[in-house]
Amino acid sequence: MTTAHPHSLHRHSISKDEISALPLRSYTGHIHVVDSDAKMYAAVQALGREEVLGFDTETRPAFKVGESYPPALIQLAGRDSVYIFQLRHIASYGPLAGILADKKVLKAGIAVRDDLNKLGGLFSFKPAGFVELAEMRASLGIKNAGLRGLAALLFGFKISKHVKISRWDSPKLTHEQIVYAATDAWMCREIYFALQAILRGKKRA
Repeated sequence: MTTAHPHSLHRHSISKDEISALPLRSYTGHIHVVDSDAKMYAAVQALGREEVLGFDTETRPAFKVGESYPPALIQLAGRDSVYIFQLRHIASYGPLAGILADKKVLKAGIAVRDDLNKLGGLFSFKPAGFVELAEMRASLGIKNAGLRGLAALLFGFKISKHVKISRWDSPKLTHEQIVYAATDAWMCREIYFALQAILRGKKRA
């Protein structure tokens, strides 16, 4: 199990220069690349037993006006593992749609609405159980809105962005892509718990 230990929130923002000076950390737990329907069924079964998942997607970047691509990956992070769904290798999205529509399983992410709108262009589902981390941090007066800034502020380390602009729709992902994608989803889950703890502390105070 890979757990990040949050710092006490003594400040509400962190600069880019401060983030750059922090140690680099990435997810070191189990990562499952889901590249077939059979693997997807098994993954969804495991994820359905979780209470909170970190949620993220990756899309091939577009550089020309009018150019756009559908999401290539969905990442869902549980307590002990991260599952990376390569959407190009999945024929039937039904079980995956089911976990995204399950209100009993919380799914925490950043800019969730945008991701869900794009996924809705690929397959039909009714999103339920999603938590927007940007709204949680705003309620606490935290200025940093992005994943990298929140990770740095809450945990005192930085996460890599060096393969963000890459071919996420490649038939085979590189090791660097897999770790990057898993780290983002893992961090969303960890940030959710850290912000929840701060909110609970404020209510008790």
